[in-house]
Amino acid sequence: MNKSSVKRIMSGAVMILCLLAEAAGQLTSDWPQWRGPNRDGISKETGLLKQWPTEGPPLAWKVAGAGRGFSSLSVANNRLFTMGLRGDKEYVMAFEQSTGKEAWATPLGSGFRNDRGDGPRGTPTVDGEKLYALGGNGDLSCLETRTGGSVWNINVLQKFGGSNINWGISESPLVVGDKVLVNAGGPGASIVALNKKDGALLWKSQSDRAGYSSAIPITVDGTTQIVFFTATRALGLDLQDGRLLWEYARASNRVANIATPVARANRVFVSSDYGTGGGLVEIKARGREVTAQEIYFTKEMRNHHSSSILIGDHLYGFSSGILTAMRFDTGQVAWRDRSVGKGSLAYADGHLYCLSENGVVGLVEATPEGYREKGRFSIPQDSLSTWAHPVIAGGRLYLRDQGTIYAFDIRQKRS
Repeated sequence: MNKSSVKRIMSGAVMILCLLAEAAGQLTSDWPQWRGPNRDGISKETGLLKQWPTEGPPLAWKVAGAGRGFSSLSVANNRLFTMGLRGDKEYVMAFEQSTGKEAWATPLGSGFRNDRGDGPRGTPTVDGEKLYALGGNGDLSCLETRTGGSVWNINVLQKFGGSNINWGISESPLVVGDKVLVNAGGPGASIVALNKKDGALLWKSQSDRAGYSSAIPITVDGTTQIVFFTATRALGLDLQDGRLLWEYARASNRVANIATPVARANRVFVSSDYGTGGGLVEIKARGREVTAQEIYFTKEMRNHHSSSILIGDHLYGFSSGILTAMRFDTGQVAWRDRSVGKGSLAYADGHLYCLSENGVVGLVEATPEGYREKGRFSIPQDSLSTWAHPVIAGGRLYLRDQGTIYAFDIRQKRS
């Protein structure tokens, strides 16, 4: 083999390695449930825009017809899944990720009505070839993701003796192992674990009324716990049998506990608004005895409908209407800024994607050094607040305002 042939081969090999490196730098991932793969608001995608043009990132597509409601989006199997009110019924719907074309729509239950907005509030949870969706009136369904075919359905309020809460059941079901878990809010059945295959009851626990929050799993001393924020307190239950392990009520208010708890290792941050605040507790286990010790309580992070996101050592979240960066372990505030206005957020590739209740979208560098905005734009808004949280998947930013879904291309362009 002559030198020129060797050079061509080496050049080709280098090019392949460069392309592989570029592909690795633009990792994409699904967003299969509420707040993403780990329920923490974080996408692992890279290769995204670091600065937006004046008009915002390019629009890939938009589609109307998702129905009334505040359900966010799940992304898996090349489809988007959400819920909405059409006519007098709530539906679970699937849209093609590439085009926004509707793939199927399956009735979920009767429509929830409220003066703050009709329709479902929760987000479907995708688990392999099945998804689990909980409507505003407590209708819980398991559907096939490919066809929308019904596998099983129950109404958790009727089955477990609960009553609906002021602004409607808003929880996104949690699936762990063979269990689907929800805050049904019934006497002796506040939290229920159902067999995900057929909906059969596996265990029930406590008597708290339902909150508006969605649960997360944590592992402490080798044991999986499920953390819920009910109408009256945060609590940890043993995944296997529903046994109460610990409780923490200081971060609860008497109006609406909405934000999802945020955890790292054995520390859990719980927060609410209406003038309340947030607290960090450390969970310690000694055999069957488990305790929750408060590390601090602060009024500097009052999460309303939007949960904080933990990046490195700092929480980033809307404290009522102010975007705030706060050290997770101490509660020390790094900075505060009005940003796009009160809203919700997600994180990817070093940046916060902020969406205000008024339809203003902002890209903000996630750094404790100060507020650094990298662009903003607005989406047309319905007559109601924009409360569906943003989603990042497949190089796109997905936003929803009532019946309209937007897909924006946020990938860096190849030179």
